[in-house]
Amino acid sequence: MTETLSDIGEFGLIDRIHTLIQSEGIQAPGLVLGIGDDTASIRPQEGYEVLVTCDSLIEGRHYLADHTTAYDLGRRAMIVNISDIGAMGGAPLYALVSLGLRADTPVSDIEQIYRGFMKELAPFQATIIGGNIAKTEEANFIDITLLGEAEKGKIVRRSTARSGDAILVTGFPGQALAGLLLLRETDQPEKLRDNPLVLAYTTPSHKAREGHAVAKSGCAHAMIDTSDGFLADLGHICDESGVGAILVQQNLPLNDDLRQAAAKLDQDPHEFIMKDSDDYELIITCSKDNIRMIRAAIAEVSKTLVTEVGHITEDKDQIKLRLPDGRERHLQLQGWDHFKR
Repeated sequence: MTETLSDIGEFGLIDRIHTLIQSEGIQAPGLVLGIGDDTASIRPQEGYEVLVTCDSLIEGRHYLADHTTAYDLGRRAMIVNISDIGAMGGAPLYALVSLGLRADTPVSDIEQIYRGFMKELAPFQATIIGGNIAKTEEANFIDITLLGEAEKGKIVRRSTARSGDAILVTGFPGQALAGLLLLRETDQPEKLRDNPLVLAYTTPSHKAREGHAVAKSGCAHAMIDTSDGFLADLGHICDESGVGAILVQQNLPLNDDLRQAAAKLDQDPHEFIMKDSDDYELIITCSKDNIRMIRAAIAEVSKTLVTEVGHITEDKDQIKLRLPDGRERHLQLQGWDHFKR
């Protein structure tokens, strides 16, 4: 018989989580006091600034429980937060995890979720230092507050893009959206479990190491991750920096997986890039003279593709797409919005 949260109760679950973290987690440097008291205590490293972010995943809204394992859900929830730290040029250190859980949730699922958390934190010598648990009657949710650090003066913001900057993007934005649409179209989701586009949706990859390398290079003017979608997050850079942008359609990165999915779904593959797709790639702006330096910095930590897709302009909040025939099309910002229909 499956053991559920109603069998062991809140404090039984807390004991299980505490034991799991002690036995399988990492003792992060600078941690003075972790789980077990009213608050945790940390000692910031001299010469560094503290970065703090938080993000939530709600069942049915941000993830499809039938299409992801508990372990992969834990990984995904931590990845979306690590991505934010990396997009500022920092590295994660400490996580606070709050869970809203139905009483019939299997205890083994929660243990696997925590193993997923620790899988993503371990490469950074980061750990879970506390959190909260509450009962919910409807959808389960995960809420994570992640603390990180960056060298003083090395943080890269979204508000410092300059007219004339090249616009670079890592990887292939749009893959997660394509994976989600493939899942929605099929009546045999088990056959798509290992599809690279479906994996991009269920367990995306962050670019924190790449972001940290870009920040250390000192060559970027602005940077952001594509958690709201490529076009929406480029819009955030333009809005905060008081600039505009021109994108070149034939330069937008497409791989064979995206083209094949577009053909199957009868869609323009470029539209996957433009719509809301939580891929957690990086958008970077820099002077054209520094493109080679940015690529070299990223190449030192990964084989991630870096593509020049356009440039920053002085036309505030105006984003245009240059088509192959030379015409320019004004783009309406599209991306993830919790409250718009």
